[in-house]
Amino acid sequence: MPEGRFLTIAEQVAEHLRGEMARGRWGDTLPGLRQLAGELEVNFKTVDAALRQLEKEGMLVPQGAGRPRRIERAEELVPPTLRVAILNYEPLNLIEGYIVELQHLLTAAGHSAFFSDQSLMELGMDVKRIARMVEKSAADAWVVSSGSREVLEWFAAHPVPAFALFGRRSGLPIAGVGPDKATAYAVTTRRLIDLGHRRIVLLARQERRLPEPGASERAFLSEMTSHGLTTGPYNLPDWEESVEGFHAGLTALFRVTPPTAMIVDEVPLFFATQQFLLNRRIQVPQNVSLVCTDGDPHFAWCQPSVAHIHWDSGPVVRRIERWAANVSRGKEDLRQNLIPAEFVAGGTIGPVRK
Repeated sequence: MPEGRFLTIAEQVAEHLRGEMARGRWGDTLPGLRQLAGELEVNFKTVDAALRQLEKEGMLVPQGAGRPRRIERAEELVPPTLRVAILNYEPLNLIEGYIVELQHLLTAAGHSAFFSDQSLMELGMDVKRIARMVEKSAADAWVVSSGSREVLEWFAAHPVPAFALFGRRSGLPIAGVGPDKATAYAVTTRRLIDLGHRRIVLLARQERRLPEPGASERAFLSEMTSHGLTTGPYNLPDWEESVEGFHAGLTALFRVTPPTAMIVDEVPLFFATQQFLLNRRIQVPQNVSLVCTDGDPHFAWCQPSVAHIHWDSGPVVRRIERWAANVSRGKEDLRQNLIPAEFVAGGTIGPVRK
């Protein structure tokens, strides 16, 4: 399967309109081009391209100049009900807002969306334990959040349709979506190097490091190498997957040759790193620059502002909603899509202290 690609703006508009038609929002005809462009805040050409695509798919029928497009068999656009199980990465008490939004969207589309009894973390990313849980679950489809390569390989081979929300999905015959963090990682690394940093460390979970570094991690290492910097285990260190193991890894990093910049994957690990540095009176960014690979609403309360990688969760949840609609109609959908992600410079990064 080819690598994931970006959805164009027109494709994103088409995805949105498909979902609205599936919910029966407009009845028999679609609003005019001008009204849609104003509502969606995009230009006429983008909306026109999206509508032409929907015409090719047979979902819209043109009725002549100046007349609204007819929605083909609008009563059949409402998909049959699916029982969609969401296998989250973290336990439910740590669930992200966009995952809750996804559940609401699937429910609004007529599906029964529910969370699995245990998360990937609670199951230890163990394929055998996950397989037993899946076999016992009454689900017609699965959404798997941040699965390891081994886990997603199992779901790709399993007869029940599955969707990879993030995770090590590249090249597998499984539908998926996620931000283009590889590009953002490269931009982030380049910015830190421009600020004089040479000892840069990326802290990522085990499933992002093994059996080999993921695309984002490779982009980080490649950017370092392209600037003539030697890379190794110091830059992408291993650590035991536990609270104690994480802090032991941080202690080891700062024992002899402390990093001058750290890119920390996931918001919980970022806050844990901040606390570690605070307890040791290591100042940010005076002594070490910090970047988080995700945004978080709590960052709005932080001073200095947090440098992070931003991406919009809206296209992500809508892509999954559309996949569920396709699956419910018996249509195979194995597309993998990327959405844009960008580095947002904040006050937690600065030049190397001389």
